[in-house]
Amino acid sequence: MISAKLLTLIIFIVMYVVMITMQRYRVYAALIAAVLLMVLGVVEPSQALAAINWNILMMICGTMIVVHYFIESKMPNRLADIILEKSKDLMWVIIYMALFAGLVSAFIDNVATVLMVAPVGLAICRKLNVSPVPMILTIAVSSNLQGAATLVGDTTSIMLGAYARMDFMSFFWFKGRPGIFWAVELGALATIPIMMLLFRKYRYPIHLSERTKVKDRVPTILLSLVVLTLIAASFLPNKPDNTNGYICMAYALLAVVIDLFRDRDVDHFKAAFFSLDFETMFLLVGLFIVIDGITEVGIIDDIALWIAGLSRGNVFLLYTIIVWGSVIVSAFVDNIPYVATMLPVVRGMTSAMGISPYLMYFGLLTGATLGGNLTPVGASANITAAGILRKNGEPMTFVQFMKIGVPFTLAAVTVGYIFIWFAWR
Repeated sequence: MISAKLLTLIIFIVMYVVMITMQRYRVYAALIAAVLLMVLGVVEPSQALAAINWNILMMICGTMIVVHYFIESKMPNRLADIILEKSKDLMWVIIYMALFAGLVSAFIDNVATVLMVAPVGLAICRKLNVSPVPMILTIAVSSNLQGAATLVGDTTSIMLGAYARMDFMSFFWFKGRPGIFWAVELGALATIPIMMLLFRKYRYPIHLSERTKVKDRVPTILLSLVVLTLIAASFLPNKPDNTNGYICMAYALLAVVIDLFRDRDVDHFKAAFFSLDFETMFLLVGLFIVIDGITEVGIIDDIALWIAGLSRGNVFLLYTIIVWGSVIVSAFVDNIPYVATMLPVVRGMTSAMGISPYLMYFGLLTGATLGGNLTPVGASANITAAGILRKNGEPMTFVQFMKIGVPFTLAAVTVGYIFIWFAWR
């Protein structure tokens, strides 16, 4: 008779293998695994509902709707035009566009950032008759890098914030110490000389004929209010667990109401609704239940003890294993299920060692988020960029991506790894 723990482990491993080898079926794999655990009685239906982090789902849903209207307003393109006016040549355009994409990505989903900024990069490259591959790939890896800078920048950041009960300001300053924001920004600065070296031959002059006209400034105001309200809410003591989710959903509803009131066009609402990343949200629902199941049967505790044993009680070695192990794993595995799995593991092993978990939490997020830049399939932003290039008749090669992704990753992770250690050891 197979034990509940072994059966749960088998289901979890099969789910992961399917998610890695057949990415188009990853949502089905997570949901089927969750249903199997409920059928087997490992997770009760009521327990499954409680395991779902509704705060995360509402934050993702609400932010994406506001971002949809922001993209439609053409404001991102206008901001990019301003950057182009300040550029001396193509090399600095690439650098500024990458930094701009990173700045936007600190507050907006990485994929949405690439979709906003990449078309501008394509237009520039076509005008100069140069390949758009280097610029688009640099925009993608830069947006992926900055996703961990704030609570709302990436799904993994939202997951950490919810799990560790961190608010928006925790990513800047937490428990009297600098947060992960500063590690990410220092990592971003470290990529500037890397870009200057990679694109030293791109000295083509830039001429901008006209600025993009912004169609509507309301989405920009709403998106700014989302960020400001999240910051303000972070100072509220004993606030409900779903506060951030309610905030994001409220502004999404406001954006829809304003749009319907002004234009009375239901098609706009449909477009906003279908802009939602349902795949990611259903994936998270399945993962929340599966992770709850493997925690319930004790698998998380077993993994925690095994990793803690590898470190032999050495905090620095454990930190190093978590950071660089996460880089390697996230180069090939979607970082959302990986972070969802590792958060309880980190808590378990730091508890067993009697140390604070925050050093390891920030190390996990640094490695898991930035590690996706090692390969073209390691992050959704990279996959999106590759799709944009392919649709525009400019398919990239694995080598082309590695030339940019590897030095980016090594520079950013190394700087973040050192900073977090000295700030939180």
